[in-house]
Amino acid sequence: MTMCGPKNCGCWHNYPERGWIQFLLMRILYEKPMHGYQLLEEIEQRSGGYHKLEPGSIYTLLRRMEERGFLESKWEKVEGGPDRRIYHLTDKGIEALKMGLESIIKRKMLFEDLAKFYRENFEKTERR
Repeated sequence: MTMCGPKNCGCWHNYPERGWIQFLLMRILYEKPMHGYQLLEEIEQRSGGYHKLEPGSIYTLLRRMEERGFLESKWEKVEGGPDRRIYHLTDKGIEALKMGLESIIKRKMLFEDLAKFYRENFEKTERR
């Protein structure tokens, strides 16, 4: 497993923006514990319908995050329906979220500079 950033946020790759969905899930669970189907709906709503994950994908990701210690889950009894697993962020998950978002913010500054360069040099006039 490769860690992102100098502080090792716990990602499994070098670039936290590749794991943006992980950070979105952690951010949502930081606000409120919920079950997988709620997370699917929340992601779709927050993205204006642009991002729709398959249930199998989100549950695989949640399992991996739980194995890494970022999440914990417990079963909730539901009257008249199947029991469901409720996920919540652990202290390790909160720290990973914080460090990952710090890394994304630093990269965002670089991307903003590149976008500014593009606007100044290529957007209004075509260079020859």
